[in-house]
Amino acid sequence: MRSGDFRLLGCIPFQPELNAPRTRDVAELLGARVINAGDYDQRRMANIILCARTVANTINLLKPGTLVVTPGDRDDILLAVSLAAINGVPLAGLLLTSDSVPDPRVLELCRGALQAGLPILSVSTGSYDTATRLNQLNREIPIDDRERAETITDFVASHLDSRWLEQRCGTPRELRLSPAVFRYQLVQRAQQADKRIVLPEGNEPLIIQAAATCQARGIARCVLLARPDEVRAIASAQGIELPPGLEILDPEAIRRRYVAPMVELRRNKNLNEPMAEQQLEDPVVIATMMLALDEVDGLVSGLVHSTANTIRPALQLIKTAPGWSLVSSVYFMLFPDQVLVYGDCVMNPHPSAEELAQIALQSADSANAFGIAPRVAMLSHASGQSATGEEVEKVREATLLAREAQRDLLIDGPLQYDAAVNELVGQQLAPGSAVAGRATVCVFPELNTGNTTLKAVQRSADCTSLGPMLQGLRKPVNDLPRGAQVEDIVYTIALTAIQASRAL
Repeated sequence: MRSGDFRLLGCIPFQPELNAPRTRDVAELLGARVINAGDYDQRRMANIILCARTVANTINLLKPGTLVVTPGDRDDILLAVSLAAINGVPLAGLLLTSDSVPDPRVLELCRGALQAGLPILSVSTGSYDTATRLNQLNREIPIDDRERAETITDFVASHLDSRWLEQRCGTPRELRLSPAVFRYQLVQRAQQADKRIVLPEGNEPLIIQAAATCQARGIARCVLLARPDEVRAIASAQGIELPPGLEILDPEAIRRRYVAPMVELRRNKNLNEPMAEQQLEDPVVIATMMLALDEVDGLVSGLVHSTANTIRPALQLIKTAPGWSLVSSVYFMLFPDQVLVYGDCVMNPHPSAEELAQIALQSADSANAFGIAPRVAMLSHASGQSATGEEVEKVREATLLAREAQRDLLIDGPLQYDAAVNELVGQQLAPGSAVAGRATVCVFPELNTGNTTLKAVQRSADCTSLGPMLQGLRKPVNDLPRGAQVEDIVYTIALTAIQASRAL
């Protein structure tokens, strides 16, 4: 080997949690009978305990990700595990051995745990043989376990010398931004931004876990709005380690100091102190005031609050950024080999041509900010000059307005969706277009079309999404998607931190 021919690309540390199979995988590999499936598609087996001891000596072992193995006639263990599940401990599940099924009356007592998602399985082998088989399980990633595959991909990518690889393998042609690279760059850029993000739903377990993750990984300096004792109790029950530096502020203790500034901000709306005090009973309003006064750099809410509850205070207190008259949204759609931007699928029901042009410009700016070269397709039910009508004309006019406002922007419309993203169809329906078949930003003509397409793609295509990310506000406020999980919240916090680094 000649000197300089070998280079260390990275060192990948061992992380046992990356080998954690889903409880469903465990059931299938063991051929177990499923007494209660619960959340066995989402929960993962991080460790195993074999219960031959008393309940008192078992309690401290009931931690998140634990699969409890015990004979099926140990009703005391079943009840203890159920109580832990009801108290919020996300166990991997309960595996009953020796082909013993609990008394139906005991299972009825455990109904709350079953409804909370506790998986219960049963096998015919004894406890010792079952534990042996569990330790010999194949830890390969099942073909349908996309979450684990993506997590491992991101983990490996984060430990590689990406700059050297890019220089070594880079080519003059434009490369598509893959989902793994997009997520990796999100985390890297958020870490560099070092922003303070407030989370008004600070007593929600998923929010606490996401904040702890972001704080520990340096993605953002998170501020939870909740009673500190409540957060610590929830973290203890959920097995969440609260990292040093994670701020927890009691809304009751800080509410009064925002009354006078809020009255001043809304003096033209005749807001008085009693009205401000009443509105500040909502933690989202407190968080918005913190953002308005530059005490934090961004706000993330919406896990339990409605979109309106998150956005309304921002529109009243933060207002739109200079040059914009509306707030819109984008989703980052992570397809297997590229990332597309969809806008607007949340905010504006029936935008005019002028508003649609603003949405296009905002979406192009967001794409560019996150490393996606913007080629904007203004979508419609027809392409080019093939149809007329009020809706098509609106899209045509919006395209012209956006092009006049930003002449170097690659934008075309009206285009049908397939003409926008499929190269062969694009060449047929819009020959000579710099966007058709190569669009990276898809702007929908109105909310009904945008939200319907978004949901169809989310549920039916091989695609995951990040968002919605709001655009057009003076400071970043983001609403979490319905049913958000910890990973969704972490990436939304990262998006918000990056937005804050670009704010005026």
